[in-house]
Amino acid sequence: MSLNTIKDALLGVSDAVYHFSAPPNTPQPYIEWAEDGESVFMACNRHAETAISGTVDLYTKDDADPLRTAIPEALNNTECAWYKNSTQYEEDTGLIHDEWVFEVF
Repeated sequence: MSLNTIKDALLGVSDAVYHFSAPPNTPQPYIEWAEDGESVFMACNRHAETAISGTVDLYTKDDADPLRTAIPEALNNTECAWYKNSTQYEEDTGLIHDEWVFEVF
């Protein structure tokens, strides 16, 4: 599995998918995803297996936005591990920000 698995799953629910950051003034709703770390399994003092971790972020003004349920469903259809990390309301923009954390091997 690769990071393309995450990208492809997200493109299956929306065309407004951006790696790392959406361009300025992107209309909402939109999705950002990014890798931000790794977990390593060591064997014989070598990296034997590596899992890449990252986040998927949804920005919307609609608390009933179907993407809020479509994203977890799309992640369930991959072989990645994931969990919902937070939902935040961003007062300066009026956006609801949902964040999921993923890990791919």
